[in-house]
Formats: sequence, structure tokens, C-alpha cells
Amino acid sequence: MSSELTRVSTLEQLRRLEASPLFQGSVIAIIILSALTIGANTYSLPPLFTNILGLLDNAITIFFLVEILFRFSVHADKKRFLLDGWNLFDTLVVIGSLVPLDNSEVVLLGRLLRVFRVLRLVSVVPELRFLINSLLKAIPRMGYIALLMFIIFYIYAAMGSMFFADIDETLWGDVAIAMLTLFRVATFEDWTDVMYATMDTYPLSWLYYLTFIFLTAFVFLNMMIGAILEVMSEEQNAKNAQQAHDEREKLTRQLADVQEQLAELNKLIRTRKND
Repeated sequence: MSSELTRVSTLEQLRRLEASPLFQGSVIAIIILSALTIGANTYSLPPLFTNILGLLDNAITIFFLVEILFRFSVHADKKRFLLDGWNLFDTLVVIGSLVPLDNSEVVLLGRLLRVFRVLRLVSVVPELRFLINSLLKAIPRMGYIALLMFIIFYIYAAMGSMFFADIDETLWGDVAIAMLTLFRVATFEDWTDVMYATMDTYPLSWLYYLTFIFLTAFVFLNMMIGAILEVMSEEQNAKNAQQAHDEREKLTRQLADVQEQLAELNKLIRTRKND
């Protein structure tokens, strides 16, 4: 019984260590160091620095391997560890980092997988995880907006191809090319040059461009932002509700412990009175 209590106590201490700011800060610092080594490898360096960076990369890989094994060992439910998307992502990145760089056949793959280690910064920082989760949940809503946006692009591209193809075949030759031209207009990349070229033949063609820009750059863009903000608000409300629920459960357990201790104390007092 004593050994079991000791094991539980040690496991609880390790879990507190894994969730501590010191541990999380150390992981973040190593991820940043990994990003710096990846960037340094893109420069032409003397052989000495190249060897040092190679040793540093191996040390970082070992650190990430030990860190993911440590997180797995202290996880409350080890069978469900990989069911968490972020844990699965971290594990795959760490496994990918184990690809040796001295093998010429997989050296490109190994370097590419090491680049993805920088993305682990997202899984470590809770605020970044919140943003990514909100963005992923907003994708279905954004998909409908994107579909409507594509329909507007197609309609305007067909109109532009019909009216402006004779003016500039390069920009308005067919629907596909016209959509690329409209994308240029929507991103404000020298769009006035495109407009003035057609206004020489169609003086009122500015209405075509202004209505298109109003729909795409203002209406649909704000709809995209609104969809993301709405999901973020829902996620934040759900997070706050979960935290409140956890706090209530914690207070309930503490109250139950206090009541149990009081009951034992009353029992002890009655026993002594009887003696």
C-alpha cells in the first residue's frame, strides 16, 4: 500500500512538472533553437560550424524524443494519448526527426521533416492552439463563403471575357484567364492599369471593377473574418464554461474531503468520550 501511494505521489509530481511554466518554457526555447539551426543550415558556413550545427541538431532530436516519451509516461490515459490531435502531431514530428541526414536518399525528406519541428511551437503554446482550433472549426463556414465567392468570380470572369477579350487577349482571353485577372484586381495588384485599359473602349467599365472589388474585397473578406471571430467567440465561451465546471467539481471534491475529515473528527471525539 505504501509503495502504491509513493508511486501515485511521484506520478503526480511528474505531471505537475510537465505542466509547469519552467518545463513548457524549456520546450519552447528548444523549439526556437531548432528553428535557428534550420535557418543557419541554409547559409554557406565553414566546416567547423557545420559540424557543430549537426551535433546540435542531434541533441535537439534526442531532447524532443525524451520529451515526448516523458509526456506519454505521465499521461493520465496512455491508451488515448495519440487520440489527441496535438499529441499525434508532436509524435509524428519527433519520429520524422529521427530520419538520418547522412543517408543521401532521404536527406531531403529528413531536412523537410525537421522544418516541421518549428510547428511544434503551435502545439506547445495554448494561445496558438486555441487560434488553430478555432480556424479549423471555422473552415466549414468559410467553405460556403468561398463557394459564393467563386460563383461571383465566375460570373464576373465570364462577363469580362465577353466584353474585354478583344481589348486584351492576354488578360481576358477566356474564363480561366479572366478569373486570374480578377484575382489580381481583388488583391489590388496594379488593378487600375487593367481598368484604364478597358475604359478606353468602355468608359463605364469602372462600374464593373468597383462592384467586383466591393463584393470581394469588402463584403466577402469581412464575412470570412466574421465567421472566424464567431467561432473564436464560441470556443472561448465553451472554454470558460469548462473552466467553471472544473472549478465547481474541484470545490465539490474539496467540500467532500472536508466533510469526510469532519466526520472522522466527530467519530474520534465520540470514541474518546465513550472511553
